[in-house]
Parts: sequence; C-alpha cells; structure tokens
Amino acid sequence: MSAEPDGPEDRLRRFATIWSRAVFPVTSTSLTRPEFEELLLPLARRLRVALLGRAFDAEEGRAVGAALVRAHCTDPEALSRALDCVEAYLVLYCGEDGPQEELRLRSSRLQHAMAAGFAQALRERTLAEQEAIARAALQAQGVVAQALHASEARFRAVFEGAAIGIGIADLDGNVLQVNGALQRMFGGGEGAFRARNVKDWTHAEDAPQVWKLYDELVRGEREHYHVEKAFYRPDGTVLWTNLTVSLLRDADGRPQYQLALMEDTTERRLLNLRLRYEATHDALTGLPNRTLFFERLEKVLAAGEGQRFGLCYLDLDGFKTINDSLGHAAGDRLLVEVADRLQSCATAPGEMVARLGGDEFVALTTGPNARHEVDELAARIMNALLAPVRIEGRELTVRGSIGIVEGAAGERSAAEVLRSADITMYRAKSAGGNRFELADPEADARAITRHGLTTALPAALERGEFFIEYQPLVHLGDGSVRGAEALVRWLHPQHGILGPDRFIPLAEDTGLIVPLGRWVLEQSVRQARDWRERYGDGGPLRINVNLSPCQLTHPGLVQDTVDILERAGVAPQALCLEVTESALIGADDDLLKPLRRLAEMGVDIALDDFGTGYSNLANLRRLPVSVLKLDRSFTQSMQQFPADPVDLKIVEGIVSLAHSLDLAVTVEGVETGAQAEQLRILGCDTAQGWYYARPGPPERLHQLALVDATG
Repeated sequence: MSAEPDGPEDRLRRFATIWSRAVFPVTSTSLTRPEFEELLLPLARRLRVALLGRAFDAEEGRAVGAALVRAHCTDPEALSRALDCVEAYLVLYCGEDGPQEELRLRSSRLQHAMAAGFAQALRERTLAEQEAIARAALQAQGVVAQALHASEARFRAVFEGAAIGIGIADLDGNVLQVNGALQRMFGGGEGAFRARNVKDWTHAEDAPQVWKLYDELVRGEREHYHVEKAFYRPDGTVLWTNLTVSLLRDADGRPQYQLALMEDTTERRLLNLRLRYEATHDALTGLPNRTLFFERLEKVLAAGEGQRFGLCYLDLDGFKTINDSLGHAAGDRLLVEVADRLQSCATAPGEMVARLGGDEFVALTTGPNARHEVDELAARIMNALLAPVRIEGRELTVRGSIGIVEGAAGERSAAEVLRSADITMYRAKSAGGNRFELADPEADARAITRHGLTTALPAALERGEFFIEYQPLVHLGDGSVRGAEALVRWLHPQHGILGPDRFIPLAEDTGLIVPLGRWVLEQSVRQARDWRERYGDGGPLRINVNLSPCQLTHPGLVQDTVDILERAGVAPQALCLEVTESALIGADDDLLKPLRRLAEMGVDIALDDFGTGYSNLANLRRLPVSVLKLDRSFTQSMQQFPADPVDLKIVEGIVSLAHSLDLAVTVEGVETGAQAEQLRILGCDTAQGWYYARPGPPERLHQLALVDATG
C-alpha cells in the first residue's frame, strides 16, 4: 500500500483523485480522467477553505455546485456521487485536526449548498435551452399543421436531442408531440401521452396556483409560467419536475399551442430531503435537533390569539460522572435510551421532543389547555426516568431536572422562552435535582441580572468601577479607633452602588476574585500608609482586609502580600487578613501553610464570622489566628437591656476561651450603646458597627469622635 499523504496539499490532491474517479464515468466531457481531476482540484480547494473557515460560507458550496454544471456534470448521478464523496472523504482528507462533530455538520451544510448551487445552475442552463427551443419553435410554428423548409429540421434536432423533456399540446390540452427524454422520464411510449389530456395530470401535492396559471396561459393572458410540479408515473411512482410552460402564437399573434419543458428533479429532491433531515435531526438519537425545534417553537409563538404553549427543559443530573467513569460510548447509549423514553411521553397531537445537545432535551406541547398538559408532560417524563438503565452489565439510575415555561403565543420570542426554561431548570438542579420547577419572572430577572453582572466584572475592574469604604474598629475599653475594615463596593453604571454580597460570589465563580482581591489589598495598604503619613499616631493603626477561600488556595498569596507591603513601606503588623471560619473548617496543613507564613511575618489573621461554622473549638489551637471576630448573631439580643442570659453566658465563654489562647476578640454589628456596654463588661476587645460609624470614605475616618465605651 502507498503511504498516507503527508502535507495538506497531498491530502487535498488525494481527495480530488477520489472525487474524479467517482464522477468521471457519468460525466459528458471530452476531457481525459487526469484532465478532469485537474479541473476538480481548485473546486476541492474551495471546499477545504469553506470547511475550515472561521465563519461558514454557503456561497462557496453553491459555487462548487454551479461549477460542476459548467463542467458538464449534469447527470443527477454525477451530483449524487459528488455529494457522497464530500460526505465520506472531505473531513477525512481536509479536516486536519479540527473538532470532528462540528466539521461533519459543516460538511453536511456544504453538501446542501452544493446541491442548491447545482440546481440553480442547471435551472439557468435549462432556461437557456428553453429560449433556444422557443426560438426554434417560433420559427417552425406550423410544424404540426404543415411541412416547413429547413427550419423544421433545426427544430427537430433540438426537440429530439434535448436532455430535458419537451411536449407540445394544443390549447385544449391534447398532447401532440413528446420527445424521447420526456418519454424516458415517465417510462412510457408516445402513445400513452396522446391518450391523456394535460388536465388529467393532477397530483395531490399540486400548489393551488398551478392550474390557475395554466388557465391564464391557454386563454392568452400570460406568455409562460414556471412551477415545481409532481406527476404520477404509470407504475405509481412519483416524478418531481421543474416545469416551464410557454404559449406559442401563430403569425398573427393568436394563441395556438403550448410548449412544456420538464427537468427531472426527483433525485435532487430526495437528496435535499435527506440533507434537510440530517441538518434538522440529531445523529445519535434521531430526535429533532435545536434547529428544527427552534423552527417549530417560532411557528407556535407566531400563531394567532388564543394559542398557548408549554415547554419542558430537561437536563440529566450527574451525566458527566457517567461519561467520566464509564466512557462516552456508555454515555451515548444512555442518551439513546433517554430519548426513546421521552418519545414515548410525547405522543399527543401538538407534542414534540428534541435534543438540544449534550444531555439537554426539550419537550413542547401546544393547545388551549397547555398550562395543565405541560405539568402532566413533566410528570410523565419524571416517571419515565424512574426505571434504571442497564448498560454494560450495570444498572444506572437516571435523574433529571426540568424547567417548565408556559404561556400565550406572541408574548415572547423563542430565545426568551428557552432562556427562561434554562434558568428554571438550573433552579430545579440547585434545589437538589430530580424535580421540576415552574418559571418565575422574578427569579428569571435575578438570574439575568446575575449573568449580566458576571459578564461585566472583568471590564469593571479595568475601568476602575470598584472603590473601597472603611468602617472603624473601636477599642471597647477607651473608645479609641484602633483600625478599620476595608469593604469593597462596585459603582455599576446601571445598577448603582452594589455591596460585596452582590458580586463577590460571582467573582469567586469566575476566578476574578484573585485580581480583585489583590487590588483591594493594594489599595487598602496604600490607604494605611497615607493615614500614617498624614495623621501620625492619631490615625488608624491597622487595616483589615477580607480574604476569600479562592484567594487562600492561590499560590501567589504570600508573595503578593509581601510585595504590596514592601512597595507601600508598611509594616506587616499594620495588616490583618480576615478569613471566614467556614473556609478553615477541616483545613489541612497545605491550606494553612500560607497563613502560617504570613502570621510568622507579623500579619494578624482574624477568624471571621466565628460561631457560624460549627467548628470544633479545639481546632483553634492549630489555626494561625490571632483574632476571633464574633458573628453578630451572638450579640443581637444585647441591643436591649437586660440581655438574654444564655447569650451572655455563650459570649462570656467564647471570650474566656479566646483570651486563654492569647486571641483578641472583635465583635461585629454593634448598633446600640447597651450592646457596646455589655460587650465591654464581658471583656471583648474591639467592636465595629453602625453605633460607631457606617462604612464610608477614608477621609471621614479620622474625623470620628472617640466614643465612650460606656455609652
């Protein structure tokens, strides 16, 4: 065997060779097979460019189809063989290392474009032949009634030698003559045609205007018309044609005959139907795909008043685990089984099931009772998924989450309906899965806003839309300001000022929390330096900065912190990093190592939201923390006097434990003087809250009057 072609050009040449060998035997050309291959080589190159292009260009496929007609590949078999070669070998020899599924889909679309270009070029060629025939026919109008001179011979040559079917009839529809091509199309002799009238050739799929156009022509009200029409052959099969009928007039301009030109499009129509099916159905499950589903949904939504729809958007729970553990072949078998079960659930008129991709399916129902029917459809789907699926000797449990959208036609676009269903499905999944939820406009709006904030986050950091407010940390003993906590805010162009609870979780999900956290740390340390330079010992002594769990695992945490402190000329003792208790529950030594290094440098580590994580108090001994930041839930009852004695005992115990471990205690959410006094008596060290000051700009912090801890 010969070696596999090495470079792209060699592989392209191999594809052109295969193509030429397949098509050459059914091509009417004077070229040799090698010459024909050279003719196909640039067409193959155009297909490769269209296959690998960044954006799909159907024009390239249409141009290749038209070029085949110009190369005299007009036999339907030539087109069929060419498309078979493209389907089998284009991706293999020209796809390089691209994504195979996407390349195969693009190859299918190229085949469709080639067929369309071939049909258009052949139609134009046919019309050109028609004009030549009509000119010859006009020169021989009396061919049926009387013998003519040399012009009859020219007409006869065109009439008999044409590749398209030609028939002549009088104005009453009686067939006078047909050529050999037309006889071969129908599979009968000329006598069979003469025995029938044109008006007898009706077909169930005739468009309403076909016979209206015919009547106008024989009355002399139009000169010609062009339609796509089907005919029954004598053996019962169907012949599809591009039919052009022209009116022939006598020397005085009176209508005399009708001339029909027929191009057999049966094979091309079947090919187009096949390509259409492949383009609108999922190759794995055979279900309608996203394209066909959107067409159907858009048609339903465009229906008249009173039409309602219901849509179920299904996503399998844990499907990735099956793919990862058993392989994609097992995952595909599971998808096929799920598709079969879904098909059995949607059998009523107006119901449809489709696969959108991956493990996502949709089911659509329509009708005036869609609100009730879509709930029943969702219940049937959930019941259909109950039985385990047996694959490779294992029984797999199938679970799914469904988002349901129901409404009236005309209120929303297809994209909006599917987006709402998708959002609702993820809401069902986040609630534990294996359930269905009904769409809620308010929940949709929150999800859309969340998505908008997520996509806007990177640009917001680049545009400087974030700023920091500072809330003072007050010593409960003497009321002096001992430091401040840095709290980041987002000045959003549309939503105004957003607190960290609105965007910090989004930043953690997207990974932006690392650069955002680094920016907050850098700005806060610079602010601590500015306070020290401007106010000396009268300014805040320490700046508290929050660390997210994502930042804790980032390998550059220690080095970034050291670099920021050194560039600002700020001592490590002026910085306190706050870490939530939940982030350190069960933390191993690898996670604690960077915190230990920072603590050894002199940076304080505060355990934030202490008391909400249900951690073992004995773990405090192994954590490198120097401050416990008591959650506000423990001290809310102290806003009034007298406080709940149970809460007092709990806080007293925590403070005693913390001090015995040489840990300072800070309390959040102090809002009243009674609260501050109780905490001072219990021995808490520092506090922050609205009783002292709300978070604000750095300039306001030094203006705070010292608050008497006793109120």
